[in-house]
Amino acid sequence: MESIYNELHERFEFVKPKPPSEVDLLLVHGKGHVEYVKTHKLLYEIALLAVGGAIKASEIALQGEPAFGLIRPPGHHASPNSSWGFCYFNNIAISLEKLRREGNVNRAVIVDFDLHYGDGTANIFQSVSEVTYFHPDAWNRQAFLDEILRFLAAIKDKVDVVAVSSGFDRHEQDWGGMLKTEDYYAIGKIIKQFAEKACEGKRYAVLEGGYNHSVLGKNVQAFLEGFR
Repeated sequence: MESIYNELHERFEFVKPKPPSEVDLLLVHGKGHVEYVKTHKLLYEIALLAVGGAIKASEIALQGEPAFGLIRPPGHHASPNSSWGFCYFNNIAISLEKLRREGNVNRAVIVDFDLHYGDGTANIFQSVSEVTYFHPDAWNRQAFLDEILRFLAAIKDKVDVVAVSSGFDRHEQDWGGMLKTEDYYAIGKIIKQFAEKACEGKRYAVLEGGYNHSVLGKNVQAFLEGFR
């Protein structure tokens, strides 16, 4: 978190989130799972703030401004009744489902460019035809960008918001060993341009993976420069 904050704090406006209600958690998670996370008190409190950050980012997006949830723990491996991979609550899924349940959006696209497939997000929305989850998996820099472009170009129906699970662990100096810092700028710009055409620019992103602190902040900054 500090490595990202140090790169962003002089370039972007920061706002603080509030913890969500348990009702918000239950939009996508089972009661038993919520109770399990509660048994770890400090973890539960921090996980709540992560969800709150995603919700805050989604609310800002609906006001017409792109937003990024600088949050940990991540969330895309959290399914309705289970979780793994340092994820406890599915931040992006809760924030999006809250928008949907409140009638603020109907159709949505989730782009997840983390190194790892967001099985939790896919599980949560697998039976929701109005939400399309996409995870590119090409193992070549240009092919990876082209895959995102092709996916977005193929969407012909109107959408109401674009949500992004932003993982930076595919970087050449992180676990994935592939993308360069400038590629994250390109990803941000691709998504921005799609959102401007498809949903009046309504878009937000939240942090997922990224583990090399020496480059993580620079990668997030590059993405946000293209995304905003």
